[in-house]
Amino acid sequence: MSHKIYEQTSRRVQRSELAVPGSNPKMFEKALNSDVDFVFLDLEDAVAPDDKVSARKNVIEALQDLDWQGNGKTVSVRINSIDTHYMYRDVVEVVEQAGEHLDTILLPKAGTASDIYMLSALLNQIETSKGLKKRIGIEILIETTLGMANVMDIAKSGRDERLEAMHFGVADYAASCRARTTVIGGLNPDYPGDQWHADLSQMLVACRAYGLRAIDGPFGDFKDPASYTLAAKRAAALGYEGKWAIHPSQIELANEVFTPPPAEVDKAKRILIALDEAAKAGQGAASLDGRLIDAASAKMAENIVETDKAINSKK
Repeated sequence: MSHKIYEQTSRRVQRSELAVPGSNPKMFEKALNSDVDFVFLDLEDAVAPDDKVSARKNVIEALQDLDWQGNGKTVSVRINSIDTHYMYRDVVEVVEQAGEHLDTILLPKAGTASDIYMLSALLNQIETSKGLKKRIGIEILIETTLGMANVMDIAKSGRDERLEAMHFGVADYAASCRARTTVIGGLNPDYPGDQWHADLSQMLVACRAYGLRAIDGPFGDFKDPASYTLAAKRAAALGYEGKWAIHPSQIELANEVFTPPPAEVDKAKRILIALDEAAKAGQGAASLDGRLIDAASAKMAENIVETDKAINSKK
């Protein structure tokens, strides 16, 4: 273990993340009363240019009027990207009027560490000016080749600027790569395997190295639950904490995949007990169910137990 360790910046249960267009207020209460862990009210891709201003007002009212925290929801707003003229008004108006009710801001198309610095500086000024007690976190979408090329630097620098999590935005990323696909998040039959495995792995390493949460992005075909589940399982196997739901039907699927099953939790607890008993006997390793377990086994088991505790604390 290196002498330099970056502890996790924050812990949130984020198994499922529902995207809710800011231009469709009818969906707000449905999201509030759903079983989703995390809701982001969207001002970016899901909102047409002519609806940007009215969507912003809708989102502010939803933050002010609905009890997101009381309903067990982490609530975020996806603002427009820095290269648009909507971005600064999104931040100023939403945070000045409803910042006390906001957990994080989701920044799309992050390309360099300076993007996070800019947003963090703006939040610092608004929070100080308005006397806000709650510090708003930043989450970002890695959905361009520039962002992926800089992902390690973004993670290292961003963690000191409120950065909590990275999301893999597969659709815009595919466009940025000029990949020959129109599929959002599914497997491409022309590619022998998972087309985005290397990118998912690269982003995950950056997140874990610097104490950030890693979240998988959207799966476009909401009428194909089996393929959604497979994509979620691939992400979970790598170490991702959750996945987007672009349709309410995907919430239950994500929650199930990213919740450790009881048998897995029970085994993790037995590993910790067995190693504790071994340590008391002066042994560094032990045997459980015919297999060797050691300190590395304990760390893996602790991850599972901690995840289980966090999920159960929401109930």
